[in-house]
Amino acid sequence: MDALYNVLQTLDSFLGGAFWFPYVLLGVGLFFTIYLKFPQIRFFKHAWLVVTGKYDKADDPGDTSHFKALTTALSGTVGTGNISGVAFAIFLGGPAALFWMWATAFLGMTTKFVEVTLSHKYREKTEDGTMAGGPMYYMDKRLNMKWLAVAFAIATVISSFGTGNLPQSNGIATSIEATFGFEPMLVGGVLAILLGLVIIGGIHRIASVTSTIVPVMALIYIVGALAVIFANIENIGPAFASVISDAFTGSAAAGGFLGATLAYAFNRGVNRGLFSNEAGQGSAPIAHAAAKTKESASEGMVSILEPFIDTIIICTITGLVILSSGVWKEKHQNVFDASDMVFLAGEYSDKKEEDLSNLYKLINNVDGSTVENYNGVVTIVGGKAQNNSDFTLMNARSIAENVTYSIGSEEDLFTGRIEVINGVPQKDNLVVSGMSLVHSAKLTTIAFTRGYFGDFGQYIVSVGLLLFAFSTAIAWSYYGDRAMTYLLGPKSVMPYRVIYVAGFFWAAFSDTTLVWALSAVSIVVMTLPNLFGIMMLRKEMKDTMNEYWNKVKD
Repeated sequence: MDALYNVLQTLDSFLGGAFWFPYVLLGVGLFFTIYLKFPQIRFFKHAWLVVTGKYDKADDPGDTSHFKALTTALSGTVGTGNISGVAFAIFLGGPAALFWMWATAFLGMTTKFVEVTLSHKYREKTEDGTMAGGPMYYMDKRLNMKWLAVAFAIATVISSFGTGNLPQSNGIATSIEATFGFEPMLVGGVLAILLGLVIIGGIHRIASVTSTIVPVMALIYIVGALAVIFANIENIGPAFASVISDAFTGSAAAGGFLGATLAYAFNRGVNRGLFSNEAGQGSAPIAHAAAKTKESASEGMVSILEPFIDTIIICTITGLVILSSGVWKEKHQNVFDASDMVFLAGEYSDKKEEDLSNLYKLINNVDGSTVENYNGVVTIVGGKAQNNSDFTLMNARSIAENVTYSIGSEEDLFTGRIEVINGVPQKDNLVVSGMSLVHSAKLTTIAFTRGYFGDFGQYIVSVGLLLFAFSTAIAWSYYGDRAMTYLLGPKSVMPYRVIYVAGFFWAAFSDTTLVWALSAVSIVVMTLPNLFGIMMLRKEMKDTMNEYWNKVKD
């Protein structure tokens, strides 16, 4: 397993984790934005009219309404990325990261428009009477690249487990256990049954459920967020100002936050923005292909709303909650993850200008840092280190304070010596806790307690995570079953659904680290062929758009 994980990590470093990938994705969005004359602006109002049913016709082919297709696609993107992803981006890049999420969403609106239009145009009716569409169909039917379509469909099936299923189940179970104390296996069993009842009914039941869940979960989350924003209303102006100003300078050190370069904030913001709204990945077009309409461009225009709602509205609200509450630059009591923790040689302070400069260069990969990882021994008595002058413990890109060392649990304080090699402690079952910056869902959870709801705000995040993650699992089950339909026909769908539900149950109480690594690779294997395909069909896309728009205007 370790060997496979290392291979996947290496592949990801050359693909999605490579410096060039965000530029390729953004470049395609920028190209189509200019080539199609800013469709995300020109057609924005029209998109809302289409969603409301103004242009619907009873005899139009398809399985769902424009609204239900949109909510199904949104249920796949409005998820843990909106709670965890934004917090992680700000943790890494500071306020500037939010600006680059906006920029990514703006260009992503056009990318969505193009990929959905082309996928809807080449959809087909299957043997069971339902519509099937997605990039694999235009790759096969229009580009005559069967091999590329098959590769995309296989990657979609893998991603349905790696993105939409296993990690979502694991995240839900972990969150509910931490908040309410329920056993992960019990949570997984109950939710697996509910998931099965939803997806076994196909697109009609999926669309009905998501069209209910998405508005409800968005409302709950937004109400909780506004309670924080209004409680800290005096900080909203400075928060917006820092987002704009830092976008072109990088973010300076503030509190426990050691600062971030412009390049680092750009990379993190773009990365989180891309994977928040999935623009270019080719997943959402599968849901939109079910929409009832003869005009593919009209459904493409509906999809323009997706990155707007997901990133520009919901992610912005999350960002303002975190920034206005000030929690992003504060140190909080937490148990340190091994992946976030490193021992540095020498004693450093975030109150000294020289130390700040050195650490800033280290965490932002800037040349000139003289900081080295610690090699030596940490002597501990009653959970407290005795030779603090020899080393500095960094956790979550911040200097840790009030650190306690335990074995197995926080209560079992350790006494003894711990060997540290290249910054990593060589001790099994070591539990390290203390004050440091936090990130992801934990950061958002703390921020939600800084509003009118007080500590009750944490439950809003837990409920939000539950609904967001569950709806994501529902949406991705549909993406996977359409991919299976393309690969092996409608008869393969039911076995796929059974395995999908079983995987959802298993992941609730299992380690999904390997799955995340596999998903990261499969996402890129979906994205790159899709971007290649829509670029090949750029002229046809322009003609399709103009033909529809001229028809509407007449």
